[in-house]
Amino acid sequence: MAEMYPDESIYNLIPQDEIKAAKMPRYTSRFRGMVKEEMQKNRALNKTMGPAKVDVPSPEKFLQKQSKELKETERGNILDFTEKPFQYEDYDRRKPPIPARTDKPVMGIQTKKNFINSNAVEIMMAVPKKPKPIYVDTKRGDKQLLDTSGLVPKFVHKKDFGETPEYLVRRNEETRRAHEEYEAYVKERLRQGAMKQFSDEERQTVLQGLKKNWEELSQQYQGLSVVIDTVPKKIRKERLENEMKQLEKDIEMIEKHKTIYIANN
Repeated sequence: MAEMYPDESIYNLIPQDEIKAAKMPRYTSRFRGMVKEEMQKNRALNKTMGPAKVDVPSPEKFLQKQSKELKETERGNILDFTEKPFQYEDYDRRKPPIPARTDKPVMGIQTKKNFINSNAVEIMMAVPKKPKPIYVDTKRGDKQLLDTSGLVPKFVHKKDFGETPEYLVRRNEETRRAHEEYEAYVKERLRQGAMKQFSDEERQTVLQGLKKNWEELSQQYQGLSVVIDTVPKKIRKERLENEMKQLEKDIEMIEKHKTIYIANN
């Protein structure tokens, strides 16, 4: 039982004085006084609250009338705005002057113009306004001006419409001159015997021979094996393709040009 209730005792009911533990003395730096003195010495005086004492103006130095106006010697250096009030440059045009009390309006002026007849004549002689051409581009009926849409052929009203441009005339002239020079050169070479012209029969004969050679090469090409697995087969195939391409170029050139010249070696 003593071990189960160790703190239970009759003596615990007697109030006892509380024993307070003694505190250690608070630490105080030995430099505290020096730092405090330097802080007070380096602080800017009157930095936020103003001077500690303000001089009160003397009652004898009160503000007198016209004491702030510039003197004659000072007016010579700066503009004096107190001599005349501000006024716009075009004041007379902006606002008419106020009539005097003695001024009387002009009366008795009449006109013989018949405004009813003149208005009727102007209306009858006026040209009626034509509505501006428009177009509707949406199902809601939104209207747009037709002149700025690009649908009106305005270019037909140009002064040079239908005329050949200058650069085309110049180019055609250069082409014609070059053709004439070439024709003169060919005639001179033919006269000298340096070259001769192919006749139509010779041209057709050469063309048929080239086509016949192409057909023979085409038959040889079609007779090649499907699988090209050796070097000789590959070389033969490439040779046939190159020869056929060259024949095709020659045939196209002869068919395209009707006149052919051959140089005499």
